[in-house]
Amino acid sequence: MQKRTHITGKTVAIIIIVALAIIAGITAFYRIDTTGRKGSCLGPEFSYNLNAYREINPDLILYKGVKRFSTGLQETRAIAVSRGDSQTIYVAGDSVIVKFTPNGKKLSEFKLENPPRCLTVGEDNTIYVGTKNYIVIYNDEGKRLSQWEHLGPDAYLTSIAVEKNHLFAADAGNRIIHHLDTSGRVINQIGAKDPSRNIPGFVIPSPYFDLAVAADGLLRVTNPGKHRIEAYTFKGDLEFSWGRPSLSIEAFCGCCNPVNFALLPNGNFVTCEKGLTRVKIFDAGGNFVGVVAGHQQFIEHDRVCNEKIADRSAVGLDVAVDKQERILILDSCMSEVRIFTRKK
Repeated sequence: MQKRTHITGKTVAIIIIVALAIIAGITAFYRIDTTGRKGSCLGPEFSYNLNAYREINPDLILYKGVKRFSTGLQETRAIAVSRGDSQTIYVAGDSVIVKFTPNGKKLSEFKLENPPRCLTVGEDNTIYVGTKNYIVIYNDEGKRLSQWEHLGPDAYLTSIAVEKNHLFAADAGNRIIHHLDTSGRVINQIGAKDPSRNIPGFVIPSPYFDLAVAADGLLRVTNPGKHRIEAYTFKGDLEFSWGRPSLSIEAFCGCCNPVNFALLPNGNFVTCEKGLTRVKIFDAGGNFVGVVAGHQQFIEHDRVCNEKIADRSAVGLDVAVDKQERILILDSCMSEVRIFTRKK
């Protein structure tokens, strides 16, 4: 005798619910906009549009471009200016250091054993070159004087500053500043996270990490992930900091800005930002002063940078200042130097 199966009302309800769920899923799948043509469907308050921030009030632009010249290199990394009266311009890139007159005429070049990442020039025109994880010293004719010990397998040097017998090297890999004397002996390390000394530590999302010694004797260091510049004693004490994150012209935008900076003779800062490309002036206390150049001056730079975006360390701007207070911007995307002077 065959046993009959009884379907209860509860079973019917479950079957109906499951069937409706399957139908809803199939309908949702075919309604998915895989092309993106329908947009995000979010309201205008969620729109991320930088156009309003690219436009800069002309009254804020204090400088004008007066000259630009090609470096002749495929890949440029850093720029420096001699401290003497010659005002020689040094550009590091490929595996060479190239020297130019103040007007951009090539003087000479000398080869390096490894690609440079940063450089600075001392009072006596001694040239300090940072490779990925060690420092090499040359005289002004390109003769190698010495090579210092490696700073570790994780080191990634991005900036060097020399002040009398002190040398500071920014290490983006280890997120610290190496403080050495000019013979290569390590004195101390600056900036490691230490809550007991109220030192927050450096946040370095991409290989941009700059430093310089100011006229007040304090070391200035970018903390790009925190969008600010910090001031340290040579012993490593954090004295103060300034800067804040925002798209506004008075602040720093993006994941990690400013990428580089230079100091004017009056103590003002020249800061460079990537992403939303801007070069600006701040006073010693971090108050916004004005703009050197913005998006309109870097349209071609931005286009070429987008093509080179795979190499995050080759899309930013480096900057130096000479004795005439001209601002020299090394455009790594265009492999050229651009010179700006103050408007009268």
